[in-house]
Amino acid sequence: MSFPTTRMRRLRRSGTLRRMVRETRLSRDDLVLPLFVVEGSSVREPIASMPGVHRFSVDTLVNQAKAVSGAGIPAVILFGIPAQKDAHGSGADADAGIVQRAVEAVKSAEPDLCVVTDVCLCEYTDHGHCGVIEEGQVANDPSLERLAATALSHARAGADVVAPSDMMDGRVAAIRRSLDGHGFEELPILSYAAKFASAYYGPFRDAAGSTPQFGDRRGYQMDPPNAREALREMRLDLEEGADALMVKPALPYLDVLSRARQEFDVPLAAYHVSGEYAMLKAAAERGWIDGERAMQEALVAIKRAGADLILTYAALEVAAGLG
Repeated sequence: MSFPTTRMRRLRRSGTLRRMVRETRLSRDDLVLPLFVVEGSSVREPIASMPGVHRFSVDTLVNQAKAVSGAGIPAVILFGIPAQKDAHGSGADADAGIVQRAVEAVKSAEPDLCVVTDVCLCEYTDHGHCGVIEEGQVANDPSLERLAATALSHARAGADVVAPSDMMDGRVAAIRRSLDGHGFEELPILSYAAKFASAYYGPFRDAAGSTPQFGDRRGYQMDPPNAREALREMRLDLEEGADALMVKPALPYLDVLSRARQEFDVPLAAYHVSGEYAMLKAAAERGWIDGERAMQEALVAIKRAGADLILTYAALEVAAGLG
């Protein structure tokens, strides 16, 4: 039936009615907070390009983890920034590496908080690339051994989930073999399966000191115009042993996320990345938008497109506003 018999505004008349018929609900259980951990003590250093986001030393990271748990957020993902970097990213799989110590400390203080670890070399290499360099190029197969060793070291430290973000071919299979071969058959892999070579990563690279020192990452991260290729990447990662899949960034790739939701019956994550976060914060600081509403609207859009998990730097502030 059409107007005037049908009036779509009838169920929008009050806040109560709108809540009753709401199709998509954002929950604290959907949120994962990314955290940066650095060497030192009593460090809580603001990141200029990401208002409200900080680098933490292990001791202050524990306090932040307690705040996350107290806010009802179920998980964090850790990014380590070592004091020393080298060509092979040696700190990535060091037994006493920054992430390894951070995992142990957080799990000791908050055993029920899910700790996800980013598995990549870019934060640990002096050249800023996500793999091993040979003859001036990022070499795929030699990088797999380093990535598998890194994931295994995180597992031994007590990580609940490992999340490879490097975009090397075959990394999920290499990590799965390594984990299974050392008694970690039950440890899930959350694969950054569709990670695009995006312009939205700038503030993260400032935070982690991971800007490539030569070239760029377009030779291994995905070309932004390609959606069918993203689905193929995701399918391959599932075949290699991934337990959950991620689309990164989130908002510019909601179409990819929606298609993945239709295609795959596995948990899907989306990363609301640093540039997406920083743009909203910058506009809000200038009074151009209502920052709180805009941030929540962005995350609802990601959830509506099909995400089960949303990695966002706004997790704590958004959680505080949820009923």
